[in-house]
Amino acid sequence: MKHSSGLIVFDMDSTLIRIECIDEIARLNNRYTKVSAITEAAMRGEIDFGESLKQRVACLEGINECDLDSLFTPIPLNPGAVELIQALKAAGWKVALVSGGFTWFADKLKTALNLDAVVANRLDVENGCLTGRVLGQLIDAKVKAQQLKALAEKWQIPPSRTVAVGDGANDALMLKAAAVGIAFNAKPALQAVADYSVNSNNLMEVMNCLEHSEFIDPVV
Repeated sequence: MKHSSGLIVFDMDSTLIRIECIDEIARLNNRYTKVSAITEAAMRGEIDFGESLKQRVACLEGINECDLDSLFTPIPLNPGAVELIQALKAAGWKVALVSGGFTWFADKLKTALNLDAVVANRLDVENGCLTGRVLGQLIDAKVKAQQLKALAEKWQIPPSRTVAVGDGANDALMLKAAAVGIAFNAKPALQAVADYSVNSNNLMEVMNCLEHSEFIDPVV
């Protein structure tokens, strides 16, 4: 591979993993239909992400935190996730996850995939149950773009060596902030601003985009 370093930042839900975690959590208390409809509207860019997240998380009140294990056993990775990240890290890249999803899931992905950093929203839990609230700063589209820049600065990676991969409208600013933005099985709103679009469920297709952009040498 030609270059020895770079930063690639992935979204989590429907990108590194094949599910939307908040929708699947909502199945645990039979609120899936309502929550998934809000999720879809937010991903299309029809509803502000921050407001949509508050509405959806409020629907999760009372769910037992222990029940979340059922959603991540085994971890529902998209095909090619392990192979892609292993190849990038072997080439000296920093790999991060920046998500509007939740740390409960993101932290498990960090361990499973040996990620260098994860940033996500934190669900509030009291007495072992979700309260229907999110703690701390909301990780929205603006913050996702800011985090990409902050991580690049932390690791002294030039902006010209940054890549972002996501699937929804909430990823648009992050893709624009990166030197190369890749839409993965994305909504039209995101494909419209991406440099490349992958329309398959195999993350190894991202490698083709990196080769085409000359970030990485093609495998002969």
